[in-house]
Amino acid sequence: MSIPAGGRLWAFREALASEGYRGEFAGDRAARLVASTDNSIYQVEPLAVLYPREPEDLNRIVRAAHLPSGEVMPLCARGGGTGTNGQSLTRGISVDVSRHMNAVLAFDPEGREVVVQPGMVLDQLNAFLAPHGLFFPPNVSTATRATIGGMVGTDASGKGSRIYGKTSAYIEALDIVLSDGSDWRVRRMGQADLQGVMAGRELAAAIHRETHRVVTEQADLIAATFPDMNRGLTGYNLKHVLRENGDFDLAFLLAGSEGTLALTKAITLRLLPLPRHRGLIVARYDSFDTALRSVAPLLAAEPAAIEILDDKVLALAEQDIVWSGIQSVFERPTSEPVRGLTFIEFVGDDRATLQDAMAGATLLLETAEHRALDWITVTDPALIKQLWTLREKAVGLMGRLAGPRQGTAFVEDTAVPPESLADYVAEFRALLDRRGLAYGMYGHADVGCLHVRPALDMRDPHDAALIRPITDEVAALTRRYGGLLWGEHGRGFRGEYSPLFFGPELYRELCRLKAVFDPLNLFNPGKLAVPDERLPIDRIDGVPLRGALDRGIDARHAEQFDRAIACNGNGACFNWNDFDAMCPSYKATRDRVQSPKGRATLLRTWARLASGNSGEAVASAELAEVEAELKASLDTCLSCKACASQCPVKVDIPTMKSRFLSSYYERRRRPLRDRLIGNIETLLPIARLWPALANWLTHGPATGNMLRRQFGLVDLPVFRPARFDRRHRLDAAGWADLPEATRERSVILLPDSFTVSFDGAVPGAAVRLLENLGYRVFVAPIRPNGKARHVLGMLDAFRRTSRKAQDLRAWAGSFGAPLVSLDAASGLLFAQEYEEFAPLAGSPPVLGIEEFLVREIEAGRIAPKAAGGGAAFEILLHCTEKTARPVTADYWARIFRHLGLSASMPPSGCCGMAGMFGHEAEHAAMSRQLFDMSWRQHLTGKPEGRVLATGFSCRCQSERILKARPPHPVEALAVLTEGFPA
Repeated sequence: MSIPAGGRLWAFREALASEGYRGEFAGDRAARLVASTDNSIYQVEPLAVLYPREPEDLNRIVRAAHLPSGEVMPLCARGGGTGTNGQSLTRGISVDVSRHMNAVLAFDPEGREVVVQPGMVLDQLNAFLAPHGLFFPPNVSTATRATIGGMVGTDASGKGSRIYGKTSAYIEALDIVLSDGSDWRVRRMGQADLQGVMAGRELAAAIHRETHRVVTEQADLIAATFPDMNRGLTGYNLKHVLRENGDFDLAFLLAGSEGTLALTKAITLRLLPLPRHRGLIVARYDSFDTALRSVAPLLAAEPAAIEILDDKVLALAEQDIVWSGIQSVFERPTSEPVRGLTFIEFVGDDRATLQDAMAGATLLLETAEHRALDWITVTDPALIKQLWTLREKAVGLMGRLAGPRQGTAFVEDTAVPPESLADYVAEFRALLDRRGLAYGMYGHADVGCLHVRPALDMRDPHDAALIRPITDEVAALTRRYGGLLWGEHGRGFRGEYSPLFFGPELYRELCRLKAVFDPLNLFNPGKLAVPDERLPIDRIDGVPLRGALDRGIDARHAEQFDRAIACNGNGACFNWNDFDAMCPSYKATRDRVQSPKGRATLLRTWARLASGNSGEAVASAELAEVEAELKASLDTCLSCKACASQCPVKVDIPTMKSRFLSSYYERRRRPLRDRLIGNIETLLPIARLWPALANWLTHGPATGNMLRRQFGLVDLPVFRPARFDRRHRLDAAGWADLPEATRERSVILLPDSFTVSFDGAVPGAAVRLLENLGYRVFVAPIRPNGKARHVLGMLDAFRRTSRKAQDLRAWAGSFGAPLVSLDAASGLLFAQEYEEFAPLAGSPPVLGIEEFLVREIEAGRIAPKAAGGGAAFEILLHCTEKTARPVTADYWARIFRHLGLSASMPPSGCCGMAGMFGHEAEHAAMSRQLFDMSWRQHLTGKPEGRVLATGFSCRCQSERILKARPPHPVEALAVLTEGFPA
């Protein structure tokens, strides 16, 4: 008799403790909710999430899963959580290896081998290998967060698979845990070794015997069934277990088995030398069909890859942060609208050979029957990387369509022979057109694998009901063209289609293999195959849909938290790189509850429960639980807004955090600290008048301890206010007396109250710099910007602040001189939050000072200066600035170059301060951790004054931790332009 889930979970946890499990156990609702989704349409909540700390924890987990009752606790391995078909979703226990098991265990550069744990991220591995001139070739668009274990699970491949193949081609060995908890090392073996293994009595021996029987007895049927394609049949790859020379390699069976046969402890990989040279041809077409039909002839040039995008994806890319870096490639006009785009890449070690190959491709383009409108050759490595970033973002961009219908993954990785691709796509498009659906298409045209995401509103029952008929029709269509329903991302919950592609006889063999590997259906049950054909296999319309749950969100909450609903789980916020801005709290904790995706999941759940549709007492208890965990998650959000720009679907957590907190405190009394921080700007004018007294009050022994005890505030900055001359005061009478020539050469600064109060050297330097360049500088009255109020969700108060700020903007703008801001986070309020809360019709733009200077340089109003040599500067940009306005980096480089100087913008992550976040006692440790992860190395051991920082918070943080404050760029330029000819 089956015991209830709660009892089984208790028994499992007791067994884990008895086994000596050393990892983490998360049974809280937040962790379970975040693990309940991936990049698919499904939502399946696990009973708990485990984060094993060491390899032996996997053995302990498997042994503990055999419960005293005789039942088993289902286990499902999880890596990046980016699967598009629910591969890592389970009703049992989610085993997340990404948090702790992500190390390189051994590396042999001469032998070109590396041993990694399954949670190692692909880009992380290749960053480790690059200094040694090596790389792991299989590539996926989610490389910033996809784990090697997950790639083994789906036998992943992507761009370049035409020449590099799939993950399985590089597996030298797999260290796995079998269903009885025993270890086994999977490796290629000759017949003699195989016979020795099969003679044994352990589980591994039985596995080898049964697998050997299947691949030998069914050799002819396997050869007839498995298509001869680059993107072959995965999910128990019987075709390649028996090698051409007679060797036996079980790794090919395990690769692509999606965790249904074993858990992986370590992976030994074969590596290749990095190609020395790359070249890219970008071709534009007047139709997607023409672009598709151009691919097959181009294969004669032997490119490494041919990738394709349709006009829908291209239009979305124009709205993305990546576009600013590649816009020049696409600016040239064409005779007709561009509706198809191909990226044709070549790699090699010999530049001349590479150039010959590219010349051959160009000749093919010139003489093609299916002509491109035009093409451009790109050899700049940085631009090539940016162009590929555009292609990699396509998966997320399709989740950013206007309206409720969004690109939806369920038939998105079909593959057919490349020569049939255009005809197949024509029928695929007709299938979707008949239903009036929009869609985007992109993918690996060289190997016949196309990604298609039909636009559906999964909250609409009518749209959700289309999943079954479309999938059935597409499955039949791919079968008719000799292709596959799953050509890249694995089967997941589509296991019901296995008999269609394997045939009934081979499918029975798959079930027999599952039975010998996993007789009790312990590993990822219901997917791919079952150990007993009488057991159910999951059906696509029998698995809970995320959209069905979201239907419970009422119109008011759906409008306020629409970006949370739009989150499609692509996982870009799980980026492993500490020098990437998104997401600092996740990078510090490796806790996905503290990521944009995690917060979006909790916000969606809270919005549904807060909509009050159930009216049951249990719902109110559930709401209280989720609300508390959501609040805790949002408390660690730094409100940097990197997610608002870097997330492909623009999941703007800080904005939704403000809305949630506003609602949350409608029913609660606000903490004293919130009220102090929210109103601190009203006190700053007094502090600027008496800074010594203000510093005594905030830093004296007694008052400092009081601020920590009563308000939880630590390490507050020192008051160092700016002082402006009377001649800088902006007033109508003084302006009217100015000569016209002076007014035309005037600038109005809109300084924020924090910089003016705590970092007065910056506005002072800005005035000197502009005067050195020949400008008459005026300073507008200093008013609160209300940023803290917005962060804290004091939205009524922020609305009042916004109106006053906009009134000041309108008044200052009436003088006709450019309005210039010094701090990025404050300046962006005018373009973003103020326009939402207090829109100002015909409002004059507020320019960042770098934007203003570049505009003046381009207009010829700032004379250039010859390069004078000397040491170069490094500029560390504010997170909000570099993600919301990525062109800022280019602006500063151009300004320094124009003035005869050199400046670079090294990659940097979050400094850890983010307004008041770093001054809040409970966040001080995380704040310092974030600084150490990225900023410390940029500021340590560098000549004084050569590392500059644009953000007020960043300079405060650096001074707090290193006792050394990096200057703002205007401070350096003010000194270097003394005596500069205006």
